[in-house]
Amino acid sequence: MKRMQALPVLFFLCLFSTVAMAEEPASAKTPSFDPELARKLGADERGMKTYVLCILKTGPNDAKVLGKERDDVFAGHFANIGRLAKEGKLAVAGPFGKNDRSWRGLYIFNVPTVEEAEKLVVLDPAVKAGVFVYELAPWYASAAMMIVPETHKRIEKPAK
Repeated sequence: MKRMQALPVLFFLCLFSTVAMAEEPASAKTPSFDPELARKLGADERGMKTYVLCILKTGPNDAKVLGKERDDVFAGHFANIGRLAKEGKLAVAGPFGKNDRSWRGLYIFNVPTVEEAEKLVVLDPAVKAGVFVYELAPWYASAAMMIVPETHKRIEKPAK
């Protein structure tokens, strides 16, 4: 299997195992369909919905934005992530480890079209500064992705 083809499979397996680990123990009663939760999360009959996957890659100005300017760009980048998450427009975001593709991070936008996602990603200060460039693609996945931000707050230790 080509490395590029393996990445989506690996991502799905990681997501599936994360969701599976968050479930109640086998001894707990099996939950039944919750139509209110499905409606709230925008799920279709399969419990799925359309998102937009955004891959952030190293941009042409990455090596040119240094010092305080870089600190300010990334402070704005993280503030933008927080704002989008609070608005419910961002399901998940995070950086990639070192790789040979120049991939820096990803967003999973909670919007139904690439056009809507592009309107959001171009506002990112790191994209505006040319530190990152992006690629967008529609992505059909579990509507439960929208529970990740809420759950994350419960497992992140408070800053000291």
